[in-house]
Amino acid sequence: MRIIFWGTPEYSVKSLEVLKKSDHEILAVITQPDKKRSRGNKLIASPVKQYAMKEGLPVFTPETLKKNDHFISLLKEFSCDLFVVIAYGKILPKKILDIPKYKSWNAHASLLPRWRGAAPIQWSILEGDDFTGVGIMRMEEGLDTGDVLVEKQIKIEKEDNLQTLTKKLSDLSSELLLKAISKIEQNKNKDINHLLKKQKDLQRKLKYARMINKSDYIIDWANNSTDIYRKINALYPRVSTTFKKKNLKIIKIKILTTDEIQNKNYKIVSDKFKPGYVIGLIENKGIIISTKTDPILLLEAKLEGKNISKQKQLLQQLNPLIGEKFSD
Repeated sequence: MRIIFWGTPEYSVKSLEVLKKSDHEILAVITQPDKKRSRGNKLIASPVKQYAMKEGLPVFTPETLKKNDHFISLLKEFSCDLFVVIAYGKILPKKILDIPKYKSWNAHASLLPRWRGAAPIQWSILEGDDFTGVGIMRMEEGLDTGDVLVEKQIKIEKEDNLQTLTKKLSDLSSELLLKAISKIEQNKNKDINHLLKKQKDLQRKLKYARMINKSDYIIDWANNSTDIYRKINALYPRVSTTFKKKNLKIIKIKILTTDEIQNKNYKIVSDKFKPGYVIGLIENKGIIISTKTDPILLLEAKLEGKNISKQKQLLQQLNPLIGEKFSD
């Protein structure tokens, strides 16, 4: 099949790599324009562009898809069979979606219609979902509303964070993409609609995965410990608090149950403080912080200007005292 690939972040690279190694022909790669991503205002190419250039694939980085007749004419000249879209970063207008002979197809990182939208991986962890997955859908004008051709479910492990789950779903996307393209190719002279599933027939509750904003990255210690744990994993490694007026990124925590506190003889003073306070200091083990429910043990964090540090080193860097407060 003759394919134009649309994608931008690292998540998309695995699928592009798998397609490049397959029998299919990649005619071009469309990705977001270079952006200033580091100090010194240096322009950095997207991970997809970097891979495509390394492999000698033609790359296009349109600033806009609206009112861009020249770019649309260029797409039509390729006479491609499929558009494959994986985390491109912009909504494709219908006049672009309809260009390929066998339409445009998207790998979405959720079990649709649950978590339509921009941040499905983050929200599946934030909401404590037991399972997630990938669906390959035929694209239409609506936001992630297309009919699903193939999908697969995977379990979200308790210790999964944004990094680990993104890797799993990126790998799964590349696997399902080849299966989907094979089905499309096998049925290219037939009506493929009988192979598609309407999202309304998938018996899952519709939910939207809104974009993550700056306030989402701040810990509210008045929340319960489970919600705090999920936030740290879902938005890894960017969740933060402040301590002694310095920013502290929380990388990893452990929820301490009553039984564990008693069995390990941790001495805490949780009855004296509201959420967000230092309520225990364990030699060589770290800092215990109060929440609305169970206390948490700080395992890894990054103080501004420092590298990621573990428990003993954090005790030295923060020099905390019982009763000192972590701010939200």
